[in-house]
Amino acid sequence: MLKGSRLSKSSAKVNTIKPNTLKDWPESERPREKLVNSGALSLSDAELLAIFLRTGVKGCNVVDLARQLLSSFGSLAAIFSASQQDFCARRGLGTAKYVQLQACLEMSKRYLAESLQETDCSLTSSQATRDYLLSELRLETREIFAVLFLDNQHHVLTFERLFFGTLNAAAVYPRVVVEQALKHHAAAVILTHNHPSGIAEASLADKQITERLIQALQLIDIRVLDHIIVAGNQCYSFAEHNELY
Repeated sequence: MLKGSRLSKSSAKVNTIKPNTLKDWPESERPREKLVNSGALSLSDAELLAIFLRTGVKGCNVVDLARQLLSSFGSLAAIFSASQQDFCARRGLGTAKYVQLQACLEMSKRYLAESLQETDCSLTSSQATRDYLLSELRLETREIFAVLFLDNQHHVLTFERLFFGTLNAAAVYPRVVVEQALKHHAAAVILTHNHPSGIAEASLADKQITERLIQALQLIDIRVLDHIIVAGNQCYSFAEHNELY
């Protein structure tokens, strides 16, 4: 009886061991402390997501929860672009976190837009231009054709999404682009659209659209500085491939 009693108490102790929490981790390995000490670039996707989530769920610390969500969605990009219904249906997520995430994304876009205002977009390979266009288009699930309208110093006047859906030579109307360029008193433009497929290459239709727009805008003395295709985390530049004629 005594032996059985001891075994029973030992089993009880094993069953009451608390699950691993971040408080049990060395301080240097906790996401927040790691970010403060080594910078955001030192963190993995799961660690960054864990900081955003702030807390885990019963039986699962916040880093493990972040890993589960990344595995379930497939990537950070998929989490960011998820519908509200899909996002809120996942364990550990909800409306409050969805709203918070959308606010973070919009702040990021506005920060990049403000940075772009100070950039000379005649430098078509500038990282600021690419970062801004990536933030605007990489998460879109349908094709979108947009234009950066620029002044005489090639600073951004405005960014406008003009055409939506499957793009081909007939779906993008030069007249509309010309009208908007005149409306904004633009001196130059950067054309852009996304490839939801993730293929960072220019199709024949892309080249035809570019040629038609260059010809139309030349009639009103507006230069096309570049046509940038956003595909996932990559950009394809017509200017860098010497494809602006």
